[in-house]
Amino acid sequence: VQLVESGGGLVHPGGSLRLSCAASGFTVDDYAIVWFRQAPGKEREGVSFRRKYDGITYYADSVKGRFTISGDNAENTVYQQMSNQKPEDTAIYYCAAAEGVDLWNAVVLYDCWSQGTQVTVSS
Repeated sequence: VQLVESGGGLVHPGGSLRLSCAASGFTVDDYAIVWFRQAPGKEREGVSFRRKYDGITYYADSVKGRFTISGDNAENTVYQQMSNQKPEDTAIYYCAAAEGVDLWNAVVLYDCWSQGTQVTVSS
């Protein structure tokens, strides 16, 4: 069971990036998948959440209208499209998976994590 993340990098304010989270050993559509981020000196926070089997998505207030989580069953991959990015989006981003969660942004509920990728928003 593994998650491999890609797509981070440097982007200017107002720009866009897409993160990918490729799964192996399980099917992403059968799991709750979440994107977290952690900025220096701050706690890890939930950014977006997808639970394909009942059509549920959640977003942190700070990214609503700018970030979109989606999935591709054929690729067994979940994506996070990030648009109109702001300097405060700068963080290490992780995807994580769990079979079922009661609270979508509770870090302790997720038992499979990606390696993390740096996203820097700067001019």
